Amino acid sequence: MADVPANTPETKTLTRLVSGLSLDERHDFLEKLKGQTTLTFEPLYEADEKEVDTQAPLKEQYVKLPWFQRLCYFLQGLFTGKSPVAAFEDSQIGKLGRAIDAKAPGLYDHQRNLLLVGFYRYLTSLKEAARFFFTALDASVNRDKADFYAFLGSLEMVETHRALQSRTAPEAILENSPDISDTELRQMALRIMEDAFSSIDDRERTVMYFNARSLKCLKELSAFLFDRVLMAFSSKTGSQTCPASAVRELLLTLNNILASLKDSPNLSLLESLFVFQLQERAGEHNFDMSDEMHLLLSKAENAILLIRNFNRHIPLTLILRCITRDIRLTPQHISGGEDWFQVYREYWRKRVDAGVTEYLRQHKFREINNACKQLFKGADVIALAHAATEDTPGFPLGRAFSLSFLRTFHHEVFLPDINPLLRPIILEGVFTKKENRNYYTNAYNEIMNIEEDVKKIEVNLGPAGDYGKPYEQIWQDYSNLPAKRRKAQMVIDEASDEAEKIITRASEAISETVNMLGSILKRGSGSDKHDGLANFAKLAGRNPEAFIGGITGMILQFQRTIQILKDIESLESLI
Repeated sequence: MADVPANTPETKTLTRLVSGLSLDERHDFLEKLKGQTTLTFEPLYEADEKEVDTQAPLKEQYVKLPWFQRLCYFLQGLFTGKSPVAAFEDSQIGKLGRAIDAKAPGLYDHQRNLLLVGFYRYLTSLKEAARFFFTALDASVNRDKADFYAFLGSLEMVETHRALQSRTAPEAILENSPDISDTELRQMALRIMEDAFSSIDDRERTVMYFNARSLKCLKELSAFLFDRVLMAFSSKTGSQTCPASAVRELLLTLNNILASLKDSPNLSLLESLFVFQLQERAGEHNFDMSDEMHLLLSKAENAILLIRNFNRHIPLTLILRCITRDIRLTPQHISGGEDWFQVYREYWRKRVDAGVTEYLRQHKFREINNACKQLFKGADVIALAHAATEDTPGFPLGRAFSLSFLRTFHHEVFLPDINPLLRPIILEGVFTKKENRNYYTNAYNEIMNIEEDVKKIEVNLGPAGDYGKPYEQIWQDYSNLPAKRRKAQMVIDEASDEAEKIITRASEAISETVNMLGSILKRGSGSDKHDGLANFAKLAGRNPEAFIGGITGMILQFQRTIQILKDIESLESLI
């Protein structure tokens, strides 16, 4: 039996490492990692007491000063041309700048408002950490956010994942409700899915939200424009310095990201990131999942350490208070991660729906397979060469199964069983309406040409054919993936149009022949278009019952062929 055509080649990859790990294997592996890793999960960001907004605005502070201090600032203002409040602000910013220099020398010159070489070095290290996570994020959540959350959910919400995986399976549902319709099966699977979601407890939701927040912050950090800040540094003065005002907005953004990334990502999140990152290498020779994972975890530990060291050694909030001259400035936590459940739910909705569709497709496939076996007296459908199937690569022709069926019908049924009876009728029959002979002859010739037509398109699907050759060349060129897909789809559509024409012509020819044979049995009565045979008795000979039985048998075989072809078309629409 020919397989149903598979998806396009770009979606047919090696067995994914992600889906290849069973639920128990995932948790066993995670537990093993926990016992072997040296990762420390101390906070990444701890706000200094001086960073916390506990002070009143400078104007309010000034008003509350003793009268003699206000007098001093008034006098300072007279000499500097500033208001007393501005003079007070200068003194407070200067005091903060001296505190920064005492706490972390070599980072910031508050008098000249310059970032110094020490800041440059720490920022370079932070960029290195961010770039490490960029690679992991790009190969995982950025590539397939829904699939990633589903994998992460299998680690953090074990029972929910187990219920979604087993209880929504069509086989499990039909075991308890064997008589439900296809529509009811789909509806019941989705209801079970919603019930599983309702079992997610508060702890699990909190952990998943924390993971989603960590991902969001890591993405923001990895996408930060480090180079734009670093390029603003100049060595004209003999040492790397940067006018703080030139990178003020960028540093405000960075401060918000770092303050939001308060805690280290947990091990489940890191494992999920690295499993996705490693999946492309799963087919390599001597690939060892455990060794590769430990190498990435070691790099992650170093990256996390660099982030933590930056936060510990760079009082960025205090520096920004000086830069912005806003003594009350505090980092604003970035939003994100709230959508994790919507993404997770949509993934499972599509998966459950696809699971039911695939079950119905396979069920229909088995029914069609049995019908074909009966029609072809046990013979298998002759597969279409060069067409993709679920197990073999090739050209993704959506109507390949229909073409294979028609060719097998022609070879196993029409030529040996039908043609010996039909050919004399077409050649020797005298029809009451002579113009009908053209209809019947054309229909007969169309059926006779099925084998030739299918072989022609089969050749064109091959590596040197009109469709196969350009299709392979498209995937070998250097265009971007969307462009390749557009070009490939144009070739697929062209081949599909040709296949559709062959199938339509064959179907119409068979239907026309059935109408002709039916009209012959009725002696042409009740039909304006079709008529009977004027020489019926001559063709029937001495055994009219056998002649009539032969025509009836041909009609039944043709009708079964048309019905199976319709069922195959319905099946192909599910792919």
